[in-house]
Amino acid sequence: CETRGFSPRIVDLQDVVENDDIHAIEAAGSAKDGFEEGDVDEDGAVIRATLTHPHYRDEEEDDDTNNDTKSGNNGRSKALFLVATYGEGEPTDNAQQFVEMMKGKSGISNIYKIDNSGGDGSGQQQSGASSLVSPASSMSLDEATDTANATSSATTAPSLRNTTFLRDLDYAVFGLGNKQYEHFSNMSRFMDAALEKCGARRMAGTGLGDDDDDLEGDFENWKDGVFWPALMESYVKGKSVVAGAAKGKDNGLTTSLPPCPYRVEYLKTDEATKGTNTSESLLQTSSKHYAQSADCPVVARRELRDPSDPGSTIHMEIDVSQHMNTLKYQTADNLGILPKNNAATVEAVAKALNYDLDRHFNLLPNNNDGDDSKHTLPFPTPCTVRTCLERYCDLSGPPRRSDLKQLAPYAKNDLDRQALLRMSSKEGKAEYKEKIVEGHVGIAEIITKFCTSIEIPLEHFAMVCPRLQPRYYTISSSSSVYPTTIHITLAVLETEKKDGKVFKGLCSGHLADTKNGDMVRVFVRDSTFRLPKQVERPIVMFGPGTGIAPMRAVLQERSYVRKEAGGQNHGPNVLYFGCKSRSMDYIYRDELEAFSDEGTLTELHLAFSREQEEKVYVQHLLAKRAEETWELIHEKKASIFVCGAVRMGADVDHALQDIISKQGDMTREKAKAYLDKMQVAGRFVQELWS
Repeated sequence: CETRGFSPRIVDLQDVVENDDIHAIEAAGSAKDGFEEGDVDEDGAVIRATLTHPHYRDEEEDDDTNNDTKSGNNGRSKALFLVATYGEGEPTDNAQQFVEMMKGKSGISNIYKIDNSGGDGSGQQQSGASSLVSPASSMSLDEATDTANATSSATTAPSLRNTTFLRDLDYAVFGLGNKQYEHFSNMSRFMDAALEKCGARRMAGTGLGDDDDDLEGDFENWKDGVFWPALMESYVKGKSVVAGAAKGKDNGLTTSLPPCPYRVEYLKTDEATKGTNTSESLLQTSSKHYAQSADCPVVARRELRDPSDPGSTIHMEIDVSQHMNTLKYQTADNLGILPKNNAATVEAVAKALNYDLDRHFNLLPNNNDGDDSKHTLPFPTPCTVRTCLERYCDLSGPPRRSDLKQLAPYAKNDLDRQALLRMSSKEGKAEYKEKIVEGHVGIAEIITKFCTSIEIPLEHFAMVCPRLQPRYYTISSSSSVYPTTIHITLAVLETEKKDGKVFKGLCSGHLADTKNGDMVRVFVRDSTFRLPKQVERPIVMFGPGTGIAPMRAVLQERSYVRKEAGGQNHGPNVLYFGCKSRSMDYIYRDELEAFSDEGTLTELHLAFSREQEEKVYVQHLLAKRAEETWELIHEKKASIFVCGAVRMGADVDHALQDIISKQGDMTREKAKAYLDKMQVAGRFVQELWS
């Protein structure tokens, strides 16, 4: 950015809506300048100030004496929104409040029905909203229906809308998603439409990155082919680029250490025991789970597959009775598990980098620029170096190409440095994929085996090394039946590496090695599965393999409610389960048969894919019950729950559309719209993984 004349500042969307950014608060009054009374509410003033106040602009841009500034751009703020999407088209945790605010301000209440015309649905731009470029051609959510059908059902009441809310903001959006999911990059599409409807001006067409293929490559292509050309044309053309230009291009070959946002303060043993933990307000919002998690004991575990099956699926029960204030859950919520790197890997990295594993330290913001330090730290301290490497650093997962580029300056050997830079480049994508991704090579192996000349201070390692992310498992127990224990169902991931060694999934491997009494660090997150309040309504469930987890929880809950109510007015429960063979991986068989015998499980449809020459899956069984399924959905208002692999979810979705189209005598497009309405109403819920 600096070499092109821009001085960037990273702003977390959570900061935007929390209204306590010190510069935004001081600037809130200024943010109202030029707006009619009533145009900006009290909260809105701070939100606008965070995004548009001159504190976040290049100083030179506000210089009225600069005659080269293009007309209409003087005094405007510029923001690039990097927006990720959860599997079902929803915002990430730190963007949730900002999205809710933008839904109200823009008038877009239905995030699945987005009109990107820049106006009120008629195709005409609203007052105060203009574009430097046209929307990207990929911007329609569903080309066949959504853009053409932006009806009143997708908008909020006009009185809540504010079409001049962000009228002095220029923006661009890049979406991060995965094309395996139906609502690919939905949040980026929403953000683009909502910002423009609030008066902001699009300065570059929206880019979409696909994590199922090459997300970083998608970003590089968009950045070089769309984003930078648009910015240079609009803001820098005819101007002399001063900021950063004199520094030159270092290509990662600099011998000095790169700038680091952190500094390490090593502690004496007595200081470490007396020290206070990092304030939650200092943690990055993506790291807030560290403050919400607790160590809980494993109280039961058992293998669910038959010994003849080479794979492993484990049932595990975790006692949360000592942490009910933070770990109280609802049936079929998600359990986040914070895995640990194994001791041998941690010790090898520490030895290679000359770290003292037992040394205590504080990680602090490196505030040389005088900026505030809110939401800047990646993990809580004080802690030991061992805890840092064990709990917070992803040492075994394949780093991204950008991570290799950041690591390169710390390599003392030219060959090591050049190898890292080569694999981080566009030209080195094939080599990176072969050696890093397909080779299951993580930061630990790079440092200890392939690029052993790397020397990096601890604070820089905390900056460069990817964070160890929590793994989420849909809870397989009912909170009514098991209020103080949480059950999970996990498949252990194992695959053979090119060198003949076995690569084991970090979290599933960590859990597979636990014994009764061992502690695991966990936290609870809401899921999208919610049972219908009207117990007389049916539930149709699809849960092959470990996708059975939330269905087991639902059946426990329905059984509990049914018994409490004496079995009266309880709706039917239909389950489609699939696996390879009834003799190998028909997990929870005894429980499912018991639910059937007692009357809770009304119908159990089993797809054993390997028991006949032609493979049979749950969607094939569904297709055979078209008339019965349509009656459950349309006449009895059944809820549909789907959990499992993305491809299975897509196949079930298509089968449901076929049934709705044929049985409901409607077009395929209307059948899809019918299913979309069920999804918005919470009657069609999918939790899928790739």
